[in-house]
Amino acid sequence: MRSIVFLSNNRKRPLLHQFCSAYKLILSKYSLFATFGTSQVIRDCGLDVYSFLSGSSGGYRQVISKLYCGEVDLLIFFRDSLKGSSGSSLEMELLSVCDFCNVPSATNVLTAEILLRALDDGGFF
Repeated sequence: MRSIVFLSNNRKRPLLHQFCSAYKLILSKYSLFATFGTSQVIRDCGLDVYSFLSGSSGGYRQVISKLYCGEVDLLIFFRDSLKGSSGSSLEMELLSVCDFCNVPSATNVLTAEILLRALDDGGFF
C-alpha cells in the first residue's frame, strides 16, 4: 500500500486539519504516517495514522529513515517558514533527503493538493 508522511509545525495545524478533512476520502486509501502532534490532528479528522515520536524527539529521524528505505511515496510538510531557526536544520535535511531519494514533497497546500491528486491518479509512479 502506498504511504504518505505528514509533518506540520504548530501554527500550520489548522491548515492540516482543513486539508485532511477536504481530502479524507482520498487519504483513507493510503497508509498515513506523522509525527506525534501532527498525527493527533489527522486522527481528529477521522483518519487512521501511524504516529512517530514528536519531531524534535526523534520523529524527524524516523521519517528520514523511512525515506532512505524507500518506504515513502509522498511527503506533505506544512511548515511555518516565519518561525525561528530551531529545528530548521532537521527540516532542511528532511527536504534534502526527499530530493536525494526522489520522493515528491509539498510544503504548501496547493502543491500538496496537486501531488495528492497525482498520487491518487497513479501519475508519478
